[in-house]
Amino acid sequence: MAASPTVAPEKSSQVTPKLYPNYKVIVLNDDFNTFEHVAECLAKYIPGMTSDRAWELTNQIHYEGQAIVWVGPLEQAELYHQQLRRADLTMAPLEAA
Repeated sequence: MAASPTVAPEKSSQVTPKLYPNYKVIVLNDDFNTFEHVAECLAKYIPGMTSDRAWELTNQIHYEGQAIVWVGPLEQAELYHQQLRRADLTMAPLEAA
């Protein structure tokens, strides 16, 4: 009996790019930062943050205990997280989005 030839499956020519995960920068409420300080820091360190949006997020931080202030690639998230922490804001650990 003759052995039948083995046929290798064709390689797919399609390449599916893998996207890097995004990360959330979360500011937590605390008892020592003022509304003004939190809003100023958000406007200063988060790109594209308007004063009005900074105040909205500051209110959310105060009344809900936390707010996601930025979502994006890890390297940028680490930078913004570190800048806000150095400004004495209370930060949650970075989380995958």
